[in-house]
This record gives sequence, structure tokens and C-alpha cells, in this order.
Amino acid sequence: MICAPRSSNCTPPSTTSGGVFDPDRLRGRLADLERQSADSSLWTDPRQAKRLLQERSHLEQELATWEKLERDVADLDALIDLAEQEQDASLEPEIRTQLATLTQQAESLKTEAMLSGEHDASSAIVQVHPGAGGTESQDWAQMLLRLYLRWAERHGYKTQMVDLQPGEEAGIKDATFEVNGAYAYGYLRAESGIHRLVRISPFDANKRRHTSFASVSVFPDIENEIDIVIDEKDLRIDTYRASSAGGQHVNKTSSAIRITHLPTNLVVQSQNERSQHQNKAAAMKVLKARLYELERQKQEAAMQKVVGEKKGIAWGSQIRSYVFAPYQLVKDHRTGIESGNVTAVMDGAIDPFIQGYLLRQAEGGPENGAAGGAVPP
Repeated sequence: MICAPRSSNCTPPSTTSGGVFDPDRLRGRLADLERQSADSSLWTDPRQAKRLLQERSHLEQELATWEKLERDVADLDALIDLAEQEQDASLEPEIRTQLATLTQQAESLKTEAMLSGEHDASSAIVQVHPGAGGTESQDWAQMLLRLYLRWAERHGYKTQMVDLQPGEEAGIKDATFEVNGAYAYGYLRAESGIHRLVRISPFDANKRRHTSFASVSVFPDIENEIDIVIDEKDLRIDTYRASSAGGQHVNKTSSAIRITHLPTNLVVQSQNERSQHQNKAAAMKVLKARLYELERQKQEAAMQKVVGEKKGIAWGSQIRSYVFAPYQLVKDHRTGIESGNVTAVMDGAIDPFIQGYLLRQAEGGPENGAAGGAVPP
């Protein structure tokens, strides 16, 4: 059978459906940014200049990507027409392959178009913390850490470990890392919350089924976007000897930094850099991000109280369950999206869950468990 141009199975994806691609808007904004960047007064504020240039670079890339997709869709449409006119069935495999590739690209771009939050375009700071349960939960936290590092690798993001606290027997006590690249925060904020694992424990001699919890917190890297003033007298800074892997230097000198923000009792630490100065800078970046997120949550809570709105955010409850036994299933409790391919999910294939969350959010649906929170015992 030859795919007909109007066949539902062989129709190229639309790049204009729902106004997702608006070239005139993009070109207009780019022209505005060009005018601003040509103004010499802009460079009196390096921070603002950097933000402007970053936005311009992103819009140029976005426009080029959409225009290429439009050209590729037009080429595929012409190929389908040719196959139908010539009744050339040999072109069908190539058509189906190109169609699958273009459909995937269009879905990814539509997902990115939903990332319109204030800091969605920012890099991300991610923290993974085990719940109560000792080695079981610590091992689960390490599995989640690997999941997100693999996801970042799949998407071409660069990652940098800020702090890693290994467990005594296995797993990790805590991990903080950066995911650097455009829209890292926009995507990964869908992962904030409690993650639940059900499996036959490798640490149980009786091979019983165990349930473990770990929390994932995601913050935007806003160090170069917002000025957050932190009074030095509000900080307690402790130094200690690094405990993570990193060679002789980090293990023989007290280069690790722990910062406690006294007014909020927030604690951040960094031990993966080579010097106290570098570790302090990394820890301060995390602290600023957490203080910003804390203030944002306070403002949101105050607004909800004023308008009397109750969102379906279940603090401390899981947003997703990963069942390894007695059957295999990963289910997102906010969207209902499921996957039976546990191995692929644990290897970083979480895009369907992220896309489902963003779509539900764009449609105004509830965001149960989306905000993270305390790890249940």
C-alpha cells in the first residue's frame, strides 16, 4: 500500500496548528532585541545585556528550527505526492521513517512552546534526597540521580555535580547538581515531588517487597537573572573535609563548604570543587535559587488564601510510582500516564511524563504533588 497524502497514517505534522509557530511574532521580537542591543546604553548594565543576548540567541535558534521543520514537512509532502502519482511502493519505508522523525520533532517543539513560565528558559538546580528507610531509600535516591543524569545526557544538557553525599552501605544521602542549558528548568520542574519505588529488596535476605521514597526538588538557576541580596550576618559558614570521590586534593583539605541561612534555616553545601572559594560560590548559587523558590511559594500561598482557591497539591504524597514487582509499571499520579518499560524509564526515558504534566498544566488541570515537600517516613 502507498501512503496517500490525506491518509491519517501518512499526513505530515502541522507546524501551524493552534498557533504554536508564529514566525511574524518571533521575527518582530528579534527585531526589537536587535534594536535594544544596538543601544550603547544597554551595556551599562551587564546583567541585563546578558539576558537580552541570551533571549536573542534562543529566539534565533527557535526560528531556525521551526523554519527547517516547515521545509522538511513540505519536502515530505512532495515525496508523498510523488509516490502516489507514480504508484511507487518502494518509497513507503522512507516516507514512514521521515514521518516518524518529523512527528517526534514537532511534538518536542510543541512541548517547548508550552514552557512560558517566568524562568522556564533557565538552567536548573536539582536536589535528590532519600526518605526514611536507610539503605533502601538511599539506593532509590541514587537510582533517581542516575535517571536524571541520563535524561540530561539524552537531551544534550551539561551537568555539574555540586554536592554528593554517599551512603554508608549503598546509595546516597543527598545529591545536588546543575543541569545547564535552555529550558532545563522548564522541563525538570515537572519532576519536583515525591517518587515512590516498590521492588523486591536486594538488601533483604528474605527477598521481601519493600516500598521506598525519595524527594526531588528542582529550582531555576536565577543567579544571573535576579538580584537576591543576602546579608552576610545571616549566614553561618562551616568548612569541612570533603567525603565524596574527587582525588587526593578534596580528601586532604577542608575545602568543602556548608552554608546555613539563619533566618530560614536553609542549609546548602558544596564539596566537589577544588577550593573553598569555588565551593562557596557554588553553594551560594544553590542558596539563592532556594530562597527565590521559597519566596515564590510564599507569594503563591498568600494569593491562594486571598482568592480562596484550593489547588490539588498533596504535600508529601507521591507524584509518581515505580513498581518493579510483582509487575512492572511506572505511573504518574497527576496525569495518569503509564509505562510498562521500567528499564527505559530508569535509563532516562521520562519525556512522556514531562510532556503530559506540561500539557495538563497548560490546560489548567490540577497539579497534584507538583511542588515537592517533605519526604514521608
